[in-house]
Amino acid sequence: MEKFQVNNITLAYERFGRGAPLMLIHGFPLDHTSWSETTPLLKNDFDIILLDLRGFGQSTTIEIPYTMSDMADDLAGLLDHLEIEKVALAGHSMGGYVALAFTRKYPQRVSGLGLISSQAAADSSERKSGRYQTIRDVTQKGVGVVAEAMTPKLSADVRVQAFVRPLMERQPPSAVIGALKAMAEREDLMSHLSTVSFPVTLIHGSVDMLIPIERAKEIKAVIPSAGLVELQGVGHMPMMEASRQTADGLRLLAG
Repeated sequence: MEKFQVNNITLAYERFGRGAPLMLIHGFPLDHTSWSETTPLLKNDFDIILLDLRGFGQSTTIEIPYTMSDMADDLAGLLDHLEIEKVALAGHSMGGYVALAFTRKYPQRVSGLGLISSQAAADSSERKSGRYQTIRDVTQKGVGVVAEAMTPKLSADVRVQAFVRPLMERQPPSAVIGALKAMAEREDLMSHLSTVSFPVTLIHGSVDMLIPIERAKEIKAVIPSAGLVELQGVGHMPMMEASRQTADGLRLLAG
């Protein structure tokens, strides 16, 4: 991967393919490799920008608290570095939160938005408390507690589980803790979505155990023009469980 300095961190990224720019943003607590089964299906349709969010994969982080808006600034810095003015963003789960923060802060730089297994609503008080309890658990016991708890919730597919568990276990505690804080404190952006003018595509599994498909349907109600790809029998990892259908959904952002 290529690396460059932005906002006091080192951000790792890859760029390949041809077509309109599309930035793929991974979920929590994963890295860019979670897209590995979908990107080959898109490389002839898009100029793909694939990155590791701060702290994950080959990117570094900072110890002080940061927000989804700060992570969106990282994306803007990467686009500046690549001299790309406008981009379609596709975010998986937490990556969707980062993409949403980017659309709010840099709307003029967005050509389209894809939300995969994600949502625009903020955490409930119960979910927020749960994230801070997870932070305490990671501080005391390490990231293994997250990997153990999340693996069966990410997917019922044993092949996907065999991929994601070691991937999660490789992520540093600082990244996991920083991301948990940022997710817990993120803003509710449902009202923001009612103002967007670019194409929106929603891709969601019908049996997602982490973010129910109702969250995607709520966004569809706010943006009637949004495309909704409902994947029957698919969990929280559409890009691995249903890579072809996920790629087809993302092609709707090609304009």
